[in-house]
Amino acid sequence: MADVKKVVLAYSGGLDTSVILKWLQDTYNCEVVTFTADLGQGEEVEPARAKAQAMGVKEIYIDDLREEFVRDFVFPMFRANTVYEGEYLLGTSIARPLIAKRLIEIANETGADAISHGATGKGNDQVRFELGAYALKPGVKVIAPWREWDLLSREKLMDYAEKHGIPIERHGKKKSPYSMDANLLHISYEGGVLEDTWTEHEEDMWRWSVAPENAPDQATYLELTYRNGDIVAIDGVEMSPATVLAELNRIGGANGIGRLDIVENRYVGMKSRGCYETPGGTIMLKAHRAIESITLDREVAHLKDELMPKYASLIYTGYWWSPERLMLQQMIDASQVNVNGVVRLKLYKGNVIVTGRKSDDSLFDANIATFEEDGGAYNQADAAGFIKLNALRMRIAAGKGRSPL
Repeated sequence: MADVKKVVLAYSGGLDTSVILKWLQDTYNCEVVTFTADLGQGEEVEPARAKAQAMGVKEIYIDDLREEFVRDFVFPMFRANTVYEGEYLLGTSIARPLIAKRLIEIANETGADAISHGATGKGNDQVRFELGAYALKPGVKVIAPWREWDLLSREKLMDYAEKHGIPIERHGKKKSPYSMDANLLHISYEGGVLEDTWTEHEEDMWRWSVAPENAPDQATYLELTYRNGDIVAIDGVEMSPATVLAELNRIGGANGIGRLDIVENRYVGMKSRGCYETPGGTIMLKAHRAIESITLDREVAHLKDELMPKYASLIYTGYWWSPERLMLQQMIDASQVNVNGVVRLKLYKGNVIVTGRKSDDSLFDANIATFEEDGGAYNQADAAGFIKLNALRMRIAAGKGRSPL
């Protein structure tokens, strides 16, 4: 402990990180630098400054990272149509490498020799934060209080805060029974009644979306413009990456889109039930696959689909800064050069329905695909030889008595 002089703490100003701040000061007798990130979580981050100042912190970082988050992390991930275990759009996972990056940058700027986070010893986030930190600064020391202290319940944390004069209200507005994490891509819910996998989630839990059955009876139409695989405009209005995602969240939530209830396999070994709201991301995934359907070569599209589960797993397990993820990203980005055009969507009561797609780079040729006369663009008689050649190995096997019947 004596070798830690200064530590950068990922600090929200809530109960856990406020206790951690004081615990670091007392346990390590070190100076603490606080870092609070605005990733579009929908809550004010400035109050964290006053709380940190009240606890004697002299170096306070409060950073608006919304544009960087969507531009450099969310959009690259969606170019790969990334889904973990068939359903999860990785809203929490993709925020962690950016936080790790900024922690290390601040450590370098302030001369800190350690970083600290509030992730518990049971979850994925400790892995994501620390793998990122070590990849970016190999010699950094990481302090994870939840793996060191004995304050393993909310009541113990409250008692510690009260004993040390940490300004946390014990009474006031009712606390949510769920553990929640939010950013511009999603909001997640864990704990409470969700720990029983048979119990239905409560309707009043959701924050961003109406129930599909309560969504408008009239469909909402959208046109999304793509350039190199990224959305650059909604209904013809050019927008920045963060503004695109915020607007899709608003429109999608109003139409009951993006709710998910899953049991996932955590990297640390346990299964965990979580509910997620990802209205904008749900729209983005459907639309991106639609624009790729007319602009990507068949084998490129299929290869991307084969690589995607590996890419998704790397993000989920915290390997964003690994050489293999960076290699995959180069391949994915190279595939997006011609992913340009417009997708038209219909949003209706929780559904995202593609109703049109067009592109100057489209590989769809109506003259060839038509069911009408094609003027000789495609000779149907050629298909006979194509089929026989592809059946050759099966014909040989059947001739040797190896027929599956």
